[in-house]
Amino acid sequence: MSVTSRYRAAWESFWNEATGSQGAVFWDAEPVLTAGRHLAHFEPHLTDPALPLIDLGCGNGTQTRYFAERFGHVVGADISAAALDHARRADPEGRATYRQLDAADKAEAETLHAELGDANLYVRGVLHQCEPDDRQPLADALAALLGTRGRAFLVEPAQAARTVLADLAQGPDGPPAKLAPVLRHGLTPGAIPDEAVPEHLRTAGLAVLATGELPLITTEYTPDGARIELPSTWVVAGARAV
Repeated sequence: MSVTSRYRAAWESFWNEATGSQGAVFWDAEPVLTAGRHLAHFEPHLTDPALPLIDLGCGNGTQTRYFAERFGHVVGADISAAALDHARRADPEGRATYRQLDAADKAEAETLHAELGDANLYVRGVLHQCEPDDRQPLADALAALLGTRGRAFLVEPAQAARTVLADLAQGPDGPPAKLAPVLRHGLTPGAIPDEAVPEHLRTAGLAVLATGELPLITTEYTPDGARIELPSTWVVAGARAV
């Protein structure tokens, strides 16, 4: 089984089991706590807000629908057909469009770029799920989607998040209810060095325009009622000036 086939099978299995309702998945926090916070750091760097906005790895489309209220042309893209089915059902008015896409396949990215032209990208927690050999192809595909005018906002769990997740998984009662399916379907986050994210983008020919740190809010709580947050890093990137 190829890496892409394994990814697709794991995500199909996960999303076929999930209800798809907002908040039912570990990372599917309210947009005001996720995309809204990220947009405050991303929007100042958009050279052309009228470009299509692609929510890459959109899952059930919670953040996609938030963006569709703020931008004229929003596309939710995901490798999982089951995830996109959830997203479409939650968006009966069709405020966004949805597209199955293998984000590590540059040829697929180039095909989508030929259809949309340059696009802005929102990428939350995708790179850390990739095997090491697939991280650079993903960054190359992002560069293809951006073209010369697009801007990308990537947010990934920081290295320190791995310790937090490990502690949660090994708790006396086992992993929290919403984390358990993630682990069961083999979607455990990979350990990607914090400095590797901007380096992959630079290797893809992109310029890193801004970086920062934010807590990555989840939908799960500790036994004492505290919302679980993961340390994360964010990066804004775009084509290098020539």
